[in-house]
Amino acid sequence: QAHLTMLSGRRHRVYGAIRLALYDVQAQSTIWQRERIVLSTVAFKRLDEADMEFLLAGEEWADKAGGYAIQGRAAAVVRFISGSYDNVVGLSLYDTRQMLLALPSISLADLQGTGPLAE
Repeated sequence: QAHLTMLSGRRHRVYGAIRLALYDVQAQSTIWQRERIVLSTVAFKRLDEADMEFLLAGEEWADKAGGYAIQGRAAAVVRFISGSYDNVVGLSLYDTRQMLLALPSISLADLQGTGPLAE
């Protein structure tokens, strides 16, 4: 309940991190890697006692890093979101997809350490 009181009527930031890497097992080294930090801002309405009871009764908070499940009961008390909804849930699918689309084409030479990615 103390955590919900801190969120009540306020904005907070939700950071997510994505890291993609291609690893050469034989050479025991990373061939290629990219990282991205995703930021979303969430605002809760001012929570009254009934809101608190509703959120706590669902017990969705028990296994969540931020203490709430935006895809569950907390959706009823979120005033707005700026940024990626999926980031608040757990992983920004848009950003992950963009990073996967940017993966370089990998050839056998690259995997053997003689292609352009090995340089």
